[in-house]
Amino acid sequence: MDLISFLKSKKLFTDEECITIDAAFDRAVLSKGTVIQSVNRYAKRLLFIESGLFRIFYVDDGKDITHFFFDENYFIAPINSIFYNKSELYEWETLETSTVKIILYEDFMALGEKYPRLIRIALDFSIQMLDLFSKKLNLLQFQTAADRYSIFLDMYPNLTNRVSLGSVASFLGITQQTQSVIRSKKM
Repeated sequence: MDLISFLKSKKLFTDEECITIDAAFDRAVLSKGTVIQSVNRYAKRLLFIESGLFRIFYVDDGKDITHFFFDENYFIAPINSIFYNKSELYEWETLETSTVKIILYEDFMALGEKYPRLIRIALDFSIQMLDLFSKKLNLLQFQTAADRYSIFLDMYPNLTNRVSLGSVASFLGITQQTQSVIRSKKM
């Protein structure tokens, strides 16, 4: 869904306001495999994913570990850079060709002063992110491998055929072999 359609779906803005907000963002089409945010770098851009899929990950002792996935209709932002003036801990890569709208965070906040309902959308996404973090923490601390996979399917119902088994296994904190056994039992 493009940004204008997303904004209209929230029923918070007039058509003119949606057009003005959309015009403040730049559009970019990113090829599959594009790293848009690198670890230990600073970034102050907020992205809205119109189409495509992102994986947020880090490498620990040579092991690639998926932190989260984000697909269409999500805002994502480099939290450490924007709020703490620190370099980022995670890499962001596109898993599919993706179309995004990009705006500097300070420009987004200026838009928020002009259209305060935009800040409400940002707050809604912040709460959504807290919920995702909470679910993942619960998943890793308290669930069996089979339960982790079921929870993953609930968290990301549209991703089962869009992400690699390795990325899902690393997100779940299990081996690909364990994941294959779990998947075969579910089918």
